[in-house]
Amino acid sequence: MKRQFDDVLLGSIELFCLAAELSSFTAAATAAGVTPAAVSRSVSRLEERLGVRLFVRTTRQIRLTDGGRVYFEQCRQALSQLSEAERQVTGAQVQPSGPLRISAPTPYAHYRLLPLLGEFRRKYPDVTIDIHVSNRNIDFADEGYDLAIRGRDPADSSLIARKLEDAELVLVAAPAYLKRAGKPKSLADLASHECIQFDLPSTGKRIPWPFLQDGVVLDVVTEGGLSCSEDVLGIVTLARSGAGLVQTYRFIVEQDLASGTLVELLPQHGGASRPFILLYPHARHLSLRVRTFVDFLVAKLGPSRPMRN
Repeated sequence: MKRQFDDVLLGSIELFCLAAELSSFTAAATAAGVTPAAVSRSVSRLEERLGVRLFVRTTRQIRLTDGGRVYFEQCRQALSQLSEAERQVTGAQVQPSGPLRISAPTPYAHYRLLPLLGEFRRKYPDVTIDIHVSNRNIDFADEGYDLAIRGRDPADSSLIARKLEDAELVLVAAPAYLKRAGKPKSLADLASHECIQFDLPSTGKRIPWPFLQDGVVLDVVTEGGLSCSEDVLGIVTLARSGAGLVQTYRFIVEQDLASGTLVELLPQHGGASRPFILLYPHARHLSLRVRTFVDFLVAKLGPSRPMRN
């Protein structure tokens, strides 16, 4: 096998990654115990080798170019794998450590994921966690995420998908709305009610509401003059205020149903659900901290059976 990387080049890559992480040549130099000029020379050496500018430099700051961002994410992953290989061979790492980046949709983050992170940090204090709470689909390679939670199985076969749960859906409304508009007694009655809509961030489209009828899932198209986008919790807030009916996840409104703030409707057609799935790159790329978090989350929320390899 022909040697492609000498010690100087590997050192340059490490200094480049430090500068990218800290957004500063000076801070990277301090962290590495070298001079800022040494960091600058290392970056210039890489740029000359690649034929690509890695940073946009001003007198006050540095910023990764698009090409620099792609190179940084790949180099960071490669260096992490080298460190992990050393730890596994030497047995040096008893506890996982390092940064963990997670993307999760708003409802699942607030009602499932975030309440568990305190416990995880108490068990593994050397792991730092950065949570991206959004319904936007992220790109693992370009944006540097380790894990994502989404509502559907991915088309990307390079990702492993593990189902966390099938989250039950429930139709609810506030007593004030029901006093004003009456209770729907059948699915057909929904046509005469104010049904609060949620616009999917990925497509801008409104999705039908699924119900069970004679054991079969029936998608019902509903209408209403109120809609939310981006934050699905907004439709629940509207329902609590008496604005109309909404179909949402039972785990979001459990306390509302128990206290009477919201009332469950058409329970004879309840039981439909949507999945939440944990996504991460193929196991050969996983660091100890990622594997540990995956095992922790699956143990807390769902079955351990992989959906796809």
